[in-house]
Amino acid sequence: MAYSLITLEQTKSPISEAFRTLRTNVQFTSVDSETKKIMITSAGPREGKSTTVANLAVSMAQSGKSVLVLDADLRNPTQHKLFGLDNREGLSVALVQEQDYRSYIRETAVSGVMVLTGGPIPPNPAELVGSKRMKRLLEEVSEQFDIILIDTPPIVAVTDPAILAQDVDGVILVMASGEVHKDYAQSAKELLDKVGAKILGVVLNKADMKTSDYYYYYYYYHGSDNPKKKPKRHKNR
Repeated sequence: MAYSLITLEQTKSPISEAFRTLRTNVQFTSVDSETKKIMITSAGPREGKSTTVANLAVSMAQSGKSVLVLDADLRNPTQHKLFGLDNREGLSVALVQEQDYRSYIRETAVSGVMVLTGGPIPPNPAELVGSKRMKRLLEEVSEQFDIILIDTPPIVAVTDPAILAQDVDGVILVMASGEVHKDYAQSAKELLDKVGAKILGVVLNKADMKTSDYYYYYYYYHGSDNPKKKPKRHKNR
């Protein structure tokens, strides 16, 4: 069984509620234009982007959506671990060998969530995610699923996310509270702006504060069209 899927294992927790709020905010971005292909990246490593992808996928499936988690972090694929799947074959194999990607899409223990794992780490990940085959794959899966959540490497570290950002409907940037450096955060936004990416918002991850007998989990979704939106705060004894 998967681990780190708190939206599945603790549905009433404050963190699960935060993911439901994130889900709702993402859905609101679709009012004027369709938002199906959503890329999720971070400024640097270990900020929680992959667990954000997985938990948002579960939350969206719980609302009745059919969701494909596409692990395009071909440098450090993680989604197969989160969902307890085999990764001997996956996206990299489909792209390199021009195989039918549908044969590598796996069912999960979560109803409504399917995963296309990253597969073996290739020597040329940036070339693969920027290939015409990848563009066709994204077009085809967007016709088969309600939502496609794409896990990518940190954008400041490598070029893969900037390449993919041009072929998706929106980007969510995950940042770890108290860990991400201000310059890294600014660089991440500038890189996305440079390729014309539509930034749906920012998730502030790993933000908890102990105050008296209360523990707080902060979730921040900063929509690009509403820079004054305030953080949501949940508390739990």
